Amino acid sequence: MTKPVPLTNYSDLTALVTGASSGIGRQLALRLAKEGARVALVARRESELNAVAGEIRAGFGEAIVLPCDVTDTNQVDETARLAIEKFGSIDMLVNNAGYGGQQKFLDWDIKDMEAMMQVNYFGTVYFTKALLPQMVERNRGWLVFISSVSGRIASPEKSVYAATKFAMTGFAEALSLEMDNTNVNFLTVYPGSIDTPFHTAQMLEDMPEKVRGSMATPEGVVESVFQALAKGKREVTHPSGIAAGYVVKALAPEFLRNQVLKATKK
Repeated sequence: MTKPVPLTNYSDLTALVTGASSGIGRQLALRLAKEGARVALVARRESELNAVAGEIRAGFGEAIVLPCDVTDTNQVDETARLAIEKFGSIDMLVNNAGYGGQQKFLDWDIKDMEAMMQVNYFGTVYFTKALLPQMVERNRGWLVFISSVSGRIASPEKSVYAATKFAMTGFAEALSLEMDNTNVNFLTVYPGSIDTPFHTAQMLEDMPEKVRGSMATPEGVVESVFQALAKGKREVTHPSGIAAGYVVKALAPEFLRNQVLKATKK
């Protein structure tokens, strides 16, 4: 069994971050650059990526902008090729691109269900497929999966979103077992409710007041990610106290179910 390699020095590291135009992805990209990594910024919105790149370059960091639709395998393969061509190799892939939703399953449009799975899950699969081989070949790499607490504990009106994140969680866990005899390291991140543009006005309106008032910041998630990488962890939850729910779910699933229903009652 191979232990994850603690990561504390980013000066020689190259990273590609999907969904880097806003929210957690943006903050991760900025922090990676601040720590000395060269960063490839990936998202659909080129103007927002240019703004992030501008911040990085203003701090004397190095960043390249690679607009890409993560659901298009041809675009993903070309983006990976361009990043490797520019940096020589990619040491870290942050699979962060995604979006959410909150509504009753019976009201959820099937096209949006398909689109969410394409972005949140298959976008992760496509970029991992494109960049993992060169990590295995060099026997060096870090894969960071930005999942969600919803990828471990489901809640009402998030059936589709939870399904995409449960899929990502299972994919990351199974793949890490396959890669156990390599120096490719895996970290799965489970953020709770985070104050980012991820939440639409309608989602915020539908959110229980106590949840809305206790949302964490993307900067807090990023700090947890870097601490977990430094300690060689395979997973991290932010805020950390939520992780106790995983144990409760395993030992007393009916109790947790009732607590979830109570917590999400409007």
